[in-house]
Amino acid sequence: MQSPQQSAREMPADTAFISGNLLNMEMKKFRISFSGRLLNDSTIAGEFVQGAAFPLRLKKVEKASLVTQPKRPQTPKPPFAYQSIDVSFINKDKSATLAGTLTLPDTMAGKKFPAVILITGSGAQDRDETMFGHKPFFVIADHLTKKGFAVLRIDDRGTARSTGNHATATSADFALDTESALDYLKQHASIDAKNIGLVGHSEGGQIAPMVAARRKDVKFIVLLAGPGIPIIDLMAGQNVAIFESNGLDTATAKLYAPLFKKLVRTIVVAKDSAAALNNAINVLKEWEAPAMAKTLFKVSTDEEIKKFAKGMADGIYNPWFRYFISYDPAPVLEKLSCAVLALNGSKDLQVLPAANLAGIKNALQNSKAKNYEVKEIPQLNHLFQTCKRCGIDEYSTLEESFSPLAMEIISNWIQVQVK
Repeated sequence: MQSPQQSAREMPADTAFISGNLLNMEMKKFRISFSGRLLNDSTIAGEFVQGAAFPLRLKKVEKASLVTQPKRPQTPKPPFAYQSIDVSFINKDKSATLAGTLTLPDTMAGKKFPAVILITGSGAQDRDETMFGHKPFFVIADHLTKKGFAVLRIDDRGTARSTGNHATATSADFALDTESALDYLKQHASIDAKNIGLVGHSEGGQIAPMVAARRKDVKFIVLLAGPGIPIIDLMAGQNVAIFESNGLDTATAKLYAPLFKKLVRTIVVAKDSAAALNNAINVLKEWEAPAMAKTLFKVSTDEEIKKFAKGMADGIYNPWFRYFISYDPAPVLEKLSCAVLALNGSKDLQVLPAANLAGIKNALQNSKAKNYEVKEIPQLNHLFQTCKRCGIDEYSTLEESFSPLAMEIISNWIQVQVK
């Protein structure tokens, strides 16, 4: 599979099954599936699933159209005014060799620098957290290194140059990988071991507190749209907000939140994938909602119910999602004693800022962390881009990869912590 607007890279499917005029394919690593029907000799109509289901029509053409690569003016270009080193190390449980890039402000022998480890969000991410041609972690690393910090960014296990299995790993495994990165930096001759912090985006903002709560050698953490409320509540709100951004009226969109929670709870406790599917079907059949809502959510017929249930069960009944969706960040945040900066964009549809930041603030008030700041930044989306329409479909069309204002807030705050 290839998605030219996102990447020039071709990605192999785990399965590709053809039966008559039906096509099914799956990419477990990215939790992607496609099922389609051959309508004629040039068209396959079907459904693409990645977290949610979308109609997708594939048409054969005589000549492939040229995909114009989007402008990404913030992506750093060589020569760099700092040292950039390819590094690798074995993770904590010896299940993977993690590869990454360490940037150092200069090459002065014997000098030690405060350091930052960048932690990616959910999904198989490379060291630059590359999405839609954007390389936000490359942009952040460049900015922080120029400000005097060493920065380590890593390919997730099983991604790019890192070995290991990403598909079977959970947030707890990724936290162990981050600890391995911390141990690596502490032994490095150019790193000030007393001034190392973590910067995590999205799921990385969940992993950073997990590490800092059990490691007293973490000086500070920065949470970029990291969760502050139970993930099941966060995702229910996320779904409602996305439906509303796509034009669905608020009353109908809000009907989905309790359905989503009930589906999730019945799927995660299933004894196997078959039971997960049956549980989801039963929940959908018992859903008491207006007929119009069932039509809008495509669960008004037995065939639609089965398709919807399968999409949910396939997406949820795996090790990573079952761990993730059951996670409550508050008890971990309450164990923190290091300095904390928590940021959210005011236009974030995936981690709604008001409830999320309130959850983080409440937890930190009950923690030993006396030095913390919780801040909402106007007009930024989940990727910390300055957005216009601010829908998820805008991520790829915006030229900005990461808000310069957000970068200044982060670097200024970190400089205070390491003085």
